[in-house]
Amino acid sequence: MSEQRKPEEDGRDFANAAWSIPSYLVAGMLAYGGIGWLLGRWLGVEAFFPIGIVFGAVLAVYVVYVKYGR
Repeated sequence: MSEQRKPEEDGRDFANAAWSIPSYLVAGMLAYGGIGWLLGRWLGVEAFFPIGIVFGAVLAVYVVYVKYGR
């Protein structure tokens, strides 16, 4: 038995994805950028902050691809 989806449910799924994808990107950059900033302050290496931001963005794009891209 296949369940029929209402058009309103498809719109809600799209809206949820439209809010989730940028949220993953911003959260990844903030989390790993913060970790990089803390490591940079602790170890005295300023390069960890931008590396953390880039790593967080790449990881977030991967998570979005796995969750929504398939």
